[in-house]
Amino acid sequence: MTPRRLLRDMLTAAGLLAVVATVGVGLVALTQQYTADRIDARRAEQTLQQLQAVLPDEHHTNNPAEDVRMVRDPRLGTEQSVPVYRARRNGEAAALVLTVVAPDGYSGPIQLLVAVDTGGEVLGVRVVDHEETPGLGDAIEARRSDWIQGFRGRSLGDPPRDQWTVRRDGGAFDQFTGATITPRAVTRAVARALDYHREHGDALFQDASEDH
Repeated sequence: MTPRRLLRDMLTAAGLLAVVATVGVGLVALTQQYTADRIDARRAEQTLQQLQAVLPDEHHTNNPAEDVRMVRDPRLGTEQSVPVYRARRNGEAAALVLTVVAPDGYSGPIQLLVAVDTGGEVLGVRVVDHEETPGLGDAIEARRSDWIQGFRGRSLGDPPRDQWTVRRDGGAFDQFTGATITPRAVTRAVARALDYHREHGDALFQDASEDH
């Protein structure tokens, strides 16, 4: 084989390798994008289902999952910015769904969605993430018990603010048999969400970008 032919074959092989590498990189990128899109779609679907669980359809004509403000306030239980979903009926403010964290759960933080109408009345509460004890603390889940339904229709005046805790602490809400810490944490987190809503509810329907 002549040196010229050898060089030509080497260049051809190098070119083929470059093509294969380029195609491989492209396929990896497409796969990653496809996977990311599927994850985003799944998250969007989960968010919509969670919102539907706390926010009755008659309270809005928009899509709250697409009408969002990011806010940050210690009363929401975290130093991070969290989403607030805004429900409107025929363009008018109707309700807010606050993302709230109860940092003092028995086994760690408990993340909640708390829907509140413009009058400060709770429309619904759901637990979206927790690590509480199965068969005990997980009774905060709607699929485990109806305890979480006890917040519906309540407000800071019903019961009075100082009774927003469990009965063992002199409050108005039941605890679980053998478990007080978990329901106490959730009840107090819902109360803090109502405090926050009372102060910032109207402003949250404005389109300003700054956090509260």
